[in-house]
Amino acid sequence: MLHIVYAYFFNPYPYLSDSRTILCSEKMRKLLHVFKSTLIFLLFINEVISTPPEDPIKCLSKNTNCTITNANGIFPDRSTCKVGEVKYPTSEEELISVVASATKNKIKMKVATRFSHSIPKLVCPDGQKGLLISTNNLNKILKIDKEAKTMVVESGVTLREIISEAGKVGLALPYAPYWWGITIGGLMATGAHGSSLWGKGSAVHEYVVEIRIVSPSNPLDGYVKVRTLDEFDQDHLNAAKVSLGVLGVISQVTLKLESIFKRSITYLSKNDSDLGDELISFGRKHEFGDVTWYPSQRKAVYRIDDRVPINSNGDGLYDSIPFRPTLSAELAIVRTAEDIQEVKRDAKGKCDGAKLITSTLATFGYGLTNNGVFFGYPIVGFNNRMQSSGTCLDSLNDGLITACAWDSRIKGQFYHQTTFSIPLSVVKYFIEDVQKLVQLEPNSLCGLELNNGILMRYVTASSAYLGKTEDAVDFDITYYRSKDPLRPRLFEDILEEIEQIGLFKYKGLPHWGKNRNLGFVGVIKKYPNAEKFLKVKAEYDSVGLFSSEWTDQVLGLKEGVTILKDGCALEGLCICSQDSHCAPKYGYFCKPGRIFKDARVCAFHDVKKTEGQNVVKDEL
Repeated sequence: MLHIVYAYFFNPYPYLSDSRTILCSEKMRKLLHVFKSTLIFLLFINEVISTPPEDPIKCLSKNTNCTITNANGIFPDRSTCKVGEVKYPTSEEELISVVASATKNKIKMKVATRFSHSIPKLVCPDGQKGLLISTNNLNKILKIDKEAKTMVVESGVTLREIISEAGKVGLALPYAPYWWGITIGGLMATGAHGSSLWGKGSAVHEYVVEIRIVSPSNPLDGYVKVRTLDEFDQDHLNAAKVSLGVLGVISQVTLKLESIFKRSITYLSKNDSDLGDELISFGRKHEFGDVTWYPSQRKAVYRIDDRVPINSNGDGLYDSIPFRPTLSAELAIVRTAEDIQEVKRDAKGKCDGAKLITSTLATFGYGLTNNGVFFGYPIVGFNNRMQSSGTCLDSLNDGLITACAWDSRIKGQFYHQTTFSIPLSVVKYFIEDVQKLVQLEPNSLCGLELNNGILMRYVTASSAYLGKTEDAVDFDITYYRSKDPLRPRLFEDILEEIEQIGLFKYKGLPHWGKNRNLGFVGVIKKYPNAEKFLKVKAEYDSVGLFSSEWTDQVLGLKEGVTILKDGCALEGLCICSQDSHCAPKYGYFCKPGRIFKDARVCAFHDVKKTEGQNVVKDEL
């Protein structure tokens, strides 16, 4: 998954100097000290207490009259997705019956997963009478063949379970996303990945050798067809490996594993002056390497991550700090502070906070320990203990005293996430463009650094029709989102320009499970095998029962990815073409980009009325 936002938990807010501000009261300072001490304590404890995320599906009457959302509790367009009914099959036989019945009655269908981590509206069927098919109870590991090194699982099995069960028998899934709270069916639908340029690369679907999928069919087939796709049927397998859920319901997946191995990890911080030159060579040199970039601090942190002999000493553990349970009260204070920074246009405060959180994360090894307690590089351990984490999912329900940082039931993290992959052939130039923007506005990207900067992971060209088209670097950018859709962000124009530079100047491919609407403008034209995918789609679901308005739009079958209305550019629903798409009320107007003149961004102008004259000053 996504490298999630977690902000600066330890910040005592020294930049708020106004004595009238409640956050600076002596009482609040004492509270912040308590929170700081408590969170430092949480970094060391192994026993996890946390309220688990709530079910994204809510129904008014048992399993009917329902709504579904994502893990953040809100879709990019802030719409509510209503459905008529939800089914929870417990076996492939029950799944077949559900799909057959819905097909016979021409009911639109979508597949829902336990935590619903995709940001776009992939899970929402058209209308209000559609059917959700939840994979919550399709959660069994069916077979592990140690000799053949394969594992057969149902589509609702989580990445965490796959990694854990494989490790128990001496096997490993070599590459995986860093967040383990996703299901195998969900991560295949969106092409989720880890980081590597080696071998077949870091996408999990590259290690899938067989898929069983249940799709609509005609009355002669009983309105349903079950297909088994393997490596001898490359056309259909390549379509199903990354499918956006429009081909039907994946019932079972067979993964090709390998023998368990050990890794050694060390983080190294450097100046980012030569980042563009070093990025490719670093990825080729280190099998699991990634880079976290702090552009406003002018530094990059390189994750040196490689295999080592199985007899190497070490029992290392990766328990990512942002994916641990967090005090809800602390999250509320952090969010309130950032809201205030946005209103006051306090760029310095964000930069001070960013330096504090990034240095604190480095001090605590980003969640790495040598044995679950002590920390010191290099961290050596088995792959299944080092590749993925997400302990905020572990559930001893504590009444929301603690939670995952993005839990929508609390006042926690609320963000946009822009994620795209830039081909290796041009990635240096993208890096340089971002650096040029930072030279113009040195404090402009501190907000990203509050969310631990820009995570850069390596991905390889895929045989999947909707997979990566060439070797690339994936940029994962998380940043502040206002609860008010008409409220602009600090340095709105810089963030929008970076987004448009990546997606349009360098033709970046968006992550299917992340991004705002504009990330998918013209996206299907970037995939040379799109027609092959659409041909398989027509064969599997000729009437589009598993399709929706959103999937038809991103696949180029309908217009309407963008939504034109007042303020639409602030939420990434459109690219501005007139001032009303921005926030003229707050001084934000539609302007060309600073270095990418084809970009159209919402730029701030401070209009001050003095003696009847308007003085316009560009944002400094």
